[in-house]
Amino acid sequence: MTAAGPPVEVLTRRLLETPGEFLAPTTVVPALVADLLALHGAVSLDQAAGALLRPLESPEARNWLGCVAVSSWLLADPTLVAPGSGERAWVFLTGDDLRELASLVPAPALVSEPDRREELARRALAALELVPAGETEAEAADRLTTLDSSERARVVAATREAEVRAEAVREAMHAKAAAEAAAKASRE
Repeated sequence: MTAAGPPVEVLTRRLLETPGEFLAPTTVVPALVADLLALHGAVSLDQAAGALLRPLESPEARNWLGCVAVSSWLLADPTLVAPGSGERAWVFLTGDDLRELASLVPAPALVSEPDRREELARRALAALELVPAGETEAEAADRLTTLDSSERARVVAATREAEVRAEAVREAMHAKAAAEAAAKASRE
């Protein structure tokens, strides 16, 4: 069962006000996450958990860490802090949902682009099992699906595949028509 959360606008405003340090390459992400988990009443990070958040060399991994940093800022909003929510916050920060988003969206876009701010806010609310104030679960799920970068990427890929198949069919039809025309001309 989900509980009522804050309005999405409160969270998108917080994202808009994200301090630039959260996107800096020198940001110590394990420290941010440890502070966030303590704020949510969870135990501190152990070495193995902290190692998951160490700076990595690939651009994709650095972008994911940037997304974790921005998400940590968001999840520290007083309207989201609740005792016992640390595990859900940890799962959101290190889970597949945020990793997939990071593979599609640059971390700075989570702050600068309105749709990406709203998408991150809604994903965070869903991860904490909260529904935005003034919305039903169905409305919240529908709006998240509308904004979902992963879903958009899947739709774009499916559209490209359909275009490739359509082009192959057109070429086959054109080749068949040319062969039939050639056959007809040779009979005459």
